[in-house]
Amino acid sequence: MTILCVRFQLPPMYEAALPQLLGLLEEFTPVVEALPPDGALADLRGAERYFGRDAVELAAVIRVRALALYGVDCLIGAGPGPMPARMALRDARPGLTRAVPEGGVREFLAGKPVAALPGVGTATARTLCEYGLDTLGRVAAAPLSTLQRLLGARTGRELHEKANGIDRGRVIPNGISRSLAAERPFGRDELDPGRHRRALLSAAEELGARLRAVEKVCRTLTLTVRYADRSATTRSRTLKEPTAHSAALTRAAYGMYEALGLQRARVRSVVLRAEGLAPAEQASHQLTFDPVDEKVRRIEEVADRARAKFGPRAVMPGSLAVA
Repeated sequence: MTILCVRFQLPPMYEAALPQLLGLLEEFTPVVEALPPDGALADLRGAERYFGRDAVELAAVIRVRALALYGVDCLIGAGPGPMPARMALRDARPGLTRAVPEGGVREFLAGKPVAALPGVGTATARTLCEYGLDTLGRVAAAPLSTLQRLLGARTGRELHEKANGIDRGRVIPNGISRSLAAERPFGRDELDPGRHRRALLSAAEELGARLRAVEKVCRTLTLTVRYADRSATTRSRTLKEPTAHSAALTRAAYGMYEALGLQRARVRSVVLRAEGLAPAEQASHQLTFDPVDEKVRRIEEVADRARAKFGPRAVMPGSLAVA
């Protein structure tokens, strides 16, 4: 067990603490991959040799330090690779690291539903279940040729390997500073799609304002929808052009939300993340000669000046919305 998947139990709207918590992990290993808004992967192969402790023992130290220094508890899964560590995290409890031994990955996966495997979406899971392949154990036992006929050559091979405990993934160090996020938690599990959309509108306007404040544009927008059962769905979309325009971010967020096809979903929170940040001065903007778009951009400039002078609440969320 050399990989830890850590989820810090951050209070809502407290993502600013994540870089400091990542720094805590980096005291043990430089190979840390941020999983915003509240998680990370850490490769402890070198740390196990250096500290003379295994990954589970190091996880206990990390948990104690996070509590002592930042008052933040965490859930931790451990495994021989990123995939089993991520799945072990789902079974973890506060104060107890869920560990998957190197030789026991296939047995750990066998009884789990096929939809629990990272990368298996709703459509893929539905196709497999129609043929009786509803658990990862049954997928592992199925002939590779069968999976490739159902899902395609590449997808079928990847699924067959993962179900058999073969994980070719690795931890890729990244920089959290290259992204910004806005989370909108609901006071209770929310069923109303209208409220979901208003939360997305508010989050998109916040991201746009923050991007413009630091003179950045983003290339990719990622939407994470968290549900009442603690599961989550994440979708990403590459924008037509790098932008910090709130209306463009809102349209992309709405498009991803509508593509999920949620029906009576009990949503706990929505998170929008702007990724692939770059200096605004290096980005080009295609002229549309659309008077409405140009008007909204001028209004954004005025609103940004109002925020800079009177604070972030100077402009009400949704006041810049374009249908």
